[in-house]
Amino acid sequence: MTPHTPSDHAAEAVRILEAEALALAQVAEGLDRQKFALAVELLLQARAHVIVSGMGKSGHIAAKVAATLASTGTPAFYLHPGEAVHGDLGMLTRDNALVAFSHSGATDEVLNLLPYARQLHIPVIAITGNGASPLAERAAVALVYRIEAEACPLNLAPTTSTTVQLAMGDAIAGALIRAHGFQPEDFAIRHPLGSLGRRLQMRVGDVMARGAELPVLAETESLEAALHAMTRGRLGCVAFVDGAGRLSGIFTDGDLRRLIGREGGLDLARPSHAIMIRNPKRVRPDLRAVKAVDLMEASGSKITVLPVVDDDDRVVGMIHLHQLIEAGLTS
Repeated sequence: MTPHTPSDHAAEAVRILEAEALALAQVAEGLDRQKFALAVELLLQARAHVIVSGMGKSGHIAAKVAATLASTGTPAFYLHPGEAVHGDLGMLTRDNALVAFSHSGATDEVLNLLPYARQLHIPVIAITGNGASPLAERAAVALVYRIEAEACPLNLAPTTSTTVQLAMGDAIAGALIRAHGFQPEDFAIRHPLGSLGRRLQMRVGDVMARGAELPVLAETESLEAALHAMTRGRLGCVAFVDGAGRLSGIFTDGDLRRLIGREGGLDLARPSHAIMIRNPKRVRPDLRAVKAVDLMEASGSKITVLPVVDDDDRVVGMIHLHQLIEAGLTS
């Protein structure tokens, strides 16, 4: 056996990635758009779950596609074709639609599903690499892809074919997402414990600092009082309110450093309204916390803290970048 070097391994990786990327580009170019649109319409008409099936490596792809559909607004589950003919066919009803994956289009276990689907008038969408196969011929719609060879060095292991199958499944899921008007909030409902769900569901009010220790003062208070409030609050800032109790300004530890540098000293008796930053950025408690992160990062000065106000512009909390980091919303 000829010895291989690390560069040989990398070269093989590049060859495989380029081969699969080329295959995807060719499948996209050759997609029968009319048939694809019809397949999506049939899936939209299903009043119950979309059933996704496949055997072997195609079965693994089918299971992933079913999971993608289920998490993006299309109720779906994977049906193992081998188990189906031993009792699991009872999972199929007249209100289902069936998506069947088979590269050859001649997989016996998958073909065994078709008579039962036909009996129940279940539309079958085939995803196959053989347009002349029994699966393609018996399906309501056959989405046929063509590949020149598997990326496997032996041209044996399903590699390019499964990559294309997965991409076709993603394309179907994407079309259904748009058709259903599926939104980020809908995605979060289906992922409540994951980092994605946390990013989409968590609100500013869930993580903000609140209570009696909030560093909030009247704008008429002295700079000395402001510094004491800033130290006590441990948020690196103090917010100021006007005579009606509405937010009028903010002063941060960064502003303090700039003030010292500019004036060479501090007049602690100076009124806060003379040194505060007027009309600061602010957020509401019901804003998604990840939007607060975006607002902080959008500022050229890299804001690290924001006042949180109610509908009357009264300060009800403070949100600091560190709190958002601890909540897993940024790094």
